[in-house]
Amino acid sequence: MRIFALNPGTTGIKAAMFEEARVLWTENIDYPPGCAMGYASLDREAEEMIRGAILAFLASKSVCIQDIAAFVGRGGLLHPISGGTWTVNEAMLADLRSNRYGSHASNLGAIMASRLADDAGGKPAFTVDPVVVDELIPEARISGMPEIPRYSIFHALNQKAVARRAAAQLGKRVEECSFIVAHIGGGITVGAHSSGRVIDVNNALGGYGPMTPDRAGTLHMLDLVRMCFSGRHTFDEIKKKIVGGGGLRAYLGTNDFREIMALVKSGDERAALLVRALALQISGEIAARAAALCGRVEMIILTGGLAFDEDLCAMIEERVGWIAPLMRIPGEGEMQALAEGALRVLRGEEEALVYERE
Repeated sequence: MRIFALNPGTTGIKAAMFEEARVLWTENIDYPPGCAMGYASLDREAEEMIRGAILAFLASKSVCIQDIAAFVGRGGLLHPISGGTWTVNEAMLADLRSNRYGSHASNLGAIMASRLADDAGGKPAFTVDPVVVDELIPEARISGMPEIPRYSIFHALNQKAVARRAAAQLGKRVEECSFIVAHIGGGITVGAHSSGRVIDVNNALGGYGPMTPDRAGTLHMLDLVRMCFSGRHTFDEIKKKIVGGGGLRAYLGTNDFREIMALVKSGDERAALLVRALALQISGEIAARAAALCGRVEMIILTGGLAFDEDLCAMIEERVGWIAPLMRIPGEGEMQALAEGALRVLRGEEEALVYERE
């Protein structure tokens, strides 16, 4: 039973073919000229060009599209939904094509999964645990300013996948577990996982939480407001300072953590201080999630690209090891998580959810 998974980026799509949960191959498919970054205002002509590029790629791999059992794309920006595997339907496609809830490369994932599923003769198309998964408890939605409630945007796909993996290692179902999962990468989100639901998490895309390699994280609000009204910066300049040009990049001129750790190992005291500060901020966010779980934490899981760095993880463990044992599952594993989500539905282990417009 073959599953074709798609994860769109800004210049191309990462594609992977699975035989059930076993990956057969993974490749990058470049967008046709003129389509890069086109997801923000994707028209039908560009959509057709990208679809054509994927079909041509599959033909070059001697893949008969009709032999594929299901297609799954990384989910995009939709209205808040619960975690799980969702059927791609017309309501979802309408919201993604119109960028109703925002523009992001991942908006293209479900669109292409649906188009290819049609090409294959009406096979099922899914998306799994998109970034808008929102399972917050009511208390976690309160911000302190009624006009700006807290809401959930995080690395749902990877966080939920590694939580399932950790539960399996403990010989349990994820619904029986209580974890803190910290996805540490270009964005950093830390979720409190209770009985399979993420009941509290920081919204890194909105600038909340620890600093990251290129995001500022939570700031002193009045100082930020003064900067905004100083007349010295445009909206886009401030936005860049918060997301894209903030964090370690603002201090060191790079967001490449390997370069930063090389500076640390060469004796650069400023770089070492900043990495320790990063570890402190991540640890503080983890401790906050422990409060959301009332201290009942079975495992703290570090995942994402920065979890490959043993020194950073050791700094975090030193600060939060008193809460619960720490497990590292480095990397993102998004393609595997997409395929496994589709497979659970195909096997009848869970039921596909149906999206409705609001």
